[in-house]
Parts: sequence; C-alpha cells; structure tokens
Amino acid sequence: MSEGGAEDGYNNARQNGLPLAGLRVLDLSQVMAGPFCCMLLGDMGADVIKVEPPGVGDQTRKSMGFRMKGEDSPGFLALNRNKRSITLDLKSEEGQRVLHRLVETADILVENSRPGVTKKLGADYETLSKINPKLIYASISGFGQTGPWSQRPGFDLIAQAMGGIISGTGIPGAEPVKSGIPVGDLGAGMFACYGILSAVIGRQSSGLGQYVDTSLLDAALALSVWESTEYWATGKSPAPLGTANRMSAPYQAFAGSDGHFVVGAANQKLWLIFCDVVGRPELRDDPRFKDNIDRVQRRDELAEVLRPTFLGRPANEWVELFLAAGVPAGPINDYSVALDNEHVHHRKAVMEIEHPVEGKFKALGFPAKLSRTPASVQRPPPLLGEHNDEILAELGMGANA
Repeated sequence: MSEGGAEDGYNNARQNGLPLAGLRVLDLSQVMAGPFCCMLLGDMGADVIKVEPPGVGDQTRKSMGFRMKGEDSPGFLALNRNKRSITLDLKSEEGQRVLHRLVETADILVENSRPGVTKKLGADYETLSKINPKLIYASISGFGQTGPWSQRPGFDLIAQAMGGIISGTGIPGAEPVKSGIPVGDLGAGMFACYGILSAVIGRQSSGLGQYVDTSLLDAALALSVWESTEYWATGKSPAPLGTANRMSAPYQAFAGSDGHFVVGAANQKLWLIFCDVVGRPELRDDPRFKDNIDRVQRRDELAEVLRPTFLGRPANEWVELFLAAGVPAGPINDYSVALDNEHVHHRKAVMEIEHPVEGKFKALGFPAKLSRTPASVQRPPPLLGEHNDEILAELGMGANA
C-alpha cells in the first residue's frame, strides 16, 4: 500500500487532501510513546522527520528477539511508517545547527527524553521557541516535567505499577499481572497527539505555539476511569477482578464445556434476556440478584450460580445463543484469529506495506476511518539516515552541512 517513492510521499498527501498535509513534525523520540504519536500524525498527512543519533538510530531498530530480512526490528517497522530519517549528532555544534534550521521550518516537535536532557542539547522548548514562536513542542516522559518524581526513569511497566493498573489487574490472590498491552506508552502517545492537535487548532487564532507536557503516569491515571471512581465512591482501592467488570454483572468470561467465552449483561433488560437464554428464569426473581447493584455486590456468588449451567454447552454454542437473543457475547480469540477473520479484513484493520529491504510486511491498519480524507501510507518506515541528503537539500544546507 506504500507509494515507496521518496519524492512523492508528501506531494501525495497534499493531493489527497489529507487533513494534516502541510504540517511538519520533528520526531526526536525513541521506542514507543513518541514514535507512536508521530506515526499517527504522519498517517494523517504530516511531514514527519525522524531525527536519530548517527550509527545506532532509534533504540527500537535493534530491539526484540527476532528479525525478518533486514537489520531493523519488526517493532521499529510497526511504529515508524510515514516518516523520513535524518541522522544528527545533537551533542555537536553542527548537529544543533541543522536541528535549529529544521525548527525554523517545523510546526511540531516531539521528544521523550528524561526531563533536562534536551536542555543540554540545545533542543529544549525555551531555546527552540525563540527560534520559532509558532512551534508546538510536546514532551513525553515517565512522570512529567515537574513534580517530585519527574527525574525518575520511567517505562510502561513502572507507570502501570505506580499508576495503580497492576493493583487492579489479574486474578485475586495471584501474582501481580500487568496489562497485556503497553497502555501507559500507547496512552501517552495518544494523549500527546490529542494535546498537539488541540494546540494546532489554538494556534490558528493566537498565532503562537505552546508546550505540551504528558507522561506515562498521566496516561495510566487518565485511563483509570472506573477504578478511580470506585475508590472515591467507596474509600477502598479496587481489587483484581479477573475478566469481571467493576460496574455491572454478569460481565465476564465463563467456561463452556470446551473452553471460555465472554458475555455482558450490562443492564436490566439484558439481564432478563440473559436469564431466559441460560434457562434459569428463576434468577429473574431471585432477591440476591434483583438489580445491577445487587448483582455487582454479589458478583462472585452469581458467577458460582451460573458456572454449572455454562458447563453444559460448548463455548461457541453459548455465544451463538446469546447473540441471537441480542446479548453481547464473543469468543476469546488469540492473535492468530483476532488478526485474520472476515470482519477484520472488511475493516482493513491489517494491511501490507512495501519496504525496500523487507519487501511486503504486515502492519496494523488505521483505527480512525475518515470518510473524505482517509489516512494512508505515504512512505514505508525509513532506513537509518535514508533522507539525510534530501532533507538537507530542502534546508539549503547541502549534503555536507
């Protein structure tokens, strides 16, 4: 799906009317949160220039325990489409000179160094906003730019632990379990993107850029909508519930005769239908489970009542019965099924990208579907320093700048 041509990528973005065409983003970030944020901007047409250290580049280029054909890891390929790469030694005067020239042409800069590092490199907001007052500068860190924890190193695991996520995840009484996906990293990337685009809109009236500060901990806390609400309402920290829900019951995984499935009777109407589907009409009038508050308070007791019933049929049969009655239910898919089924194919949730080294490789598609100006792949993930000459020429600095 990639155009593959270095000269044509962003001309295509403009011609296709992509909503962020004309915006230039400098991606000084590495690994996940920042690169994910910048990829989202690039998918919508922004000209994203990835600024990388010479020789090694983004740490993720060499991460993960497996490769495909080339030297860049699949993890790097997954997070860096729609970008160009330039290598700059920001510890040198020459590298800083090129960066400052890039800043003159940029709308947005994203970095995810520990607070204070960019100051030493002449790449901090205070310095760069004097060069370009319209610059929108986003910092993503473990714990934010201010506060007692700001200088702590932070990874997704640490943010999940300190932000409460791990305390409420997994099975009661078992070993601690983190969320299976890096919600702190990806959440911070999305919140940074949200802040950046809000600042872009604000700049239309003010003419000025601004500083965007978010963190993995901020994201972990912001996503704890149910858990924080439960704590404030009850005064008790939420405990792990396995697959169950804090706000309604039954809403969890159950075992059929051959495996597990999930079902959610999240309101009174669905509960009454649920009782009919499972052939337990007496539960409708059981005072223990009269309404949702009662069912939530007796969640474990309700699950024990239902378990013998569910063991009487295969999981897929239960799913079909619930769906036929209008009750949300589904199988528990592993990724071999989740990524390869007729609905996912119809939604174009998986795509192929043409790469100069890897050939065609699979990647996740675009989760937001715009009707008039849909996101597209303008460029494959870049090779390290692939666009040095091209970008320096655009700046009028020459290949040996």
